[in-house]
Amino acid sequence: MSLRLEGIVLEVAGRPVVALPELTVPAGEVVTIMGPSGCGKSSLLACVSGSLDPAFTVRGRVLLDGRDLAGLAPERRGIGILFQDDLLFPHLSVGENLAFGLSPEVRGRAARRAAVERALEECGLAGFAGRDPATLSGGQRARVALMRTLLSRPRALLLDEPFGKLDAALRGQIRTFVFEHARDAGLPTLLVTHDPDDAAATGGPVVVIDGVSP
Repeated sequence: MSLRLEGIVLEVAGRPVVALPELTVPAGEVVTIMGPSGCGKSSLLACVSGSLDPAFTVRGRVLLDGRDLAGLAPERRGIGILFQDDLLFPHLSVGENLAFGLSPEVRGRAARRAAVERALEECGLAGFAGRDPATLSGGQRARVALMRTLLSRPRALLLDEPFGKLDAALRGQIRTFVFEHARDAGLPTLLVTHDPDDAAATGGPVVVIDGVSP
């Protein structure tokens, strides 16, 4: 699998605001996008995921495994995304949050329950299925959010400042957890961050964007 961006230009009212001539993210590799606030980093991820504000127009192509994603709804793109906020559903238990992310290919109550239990064990939270997400620590919530995303069986992963709200000690631990799981799953991964330590921890290339001057 690979994620490829070809000649991407994002425009608002005919004015280019983001330009990225070419970028390829191979399977299992993490590529970092850095740049000042407001330069369009998150908008670039939204373009890839299919959730870009309609105020933007897009030139160029986004390809996943050679397939042009133009015109596909977000749920049909096969792309998982993690944000700074974990976005766990407060009205669902930890196990129900994970079950919500399960791929439709996992059918039957027993199979779905087993998949949730495996995910909890893998992230060090065995026995937490019935817990209220509000009772979890920040690191535990981050791990559940990642496992929920992986249970949807994405073919690429986008990380939009996912470690920004974690303290320094926890940040390094969760960063390693996320990067290792992305690599083990062979997912091309695109990270947006302001933190040079995040970029260094990926071991992959860093692309700096500055936006486009009017």
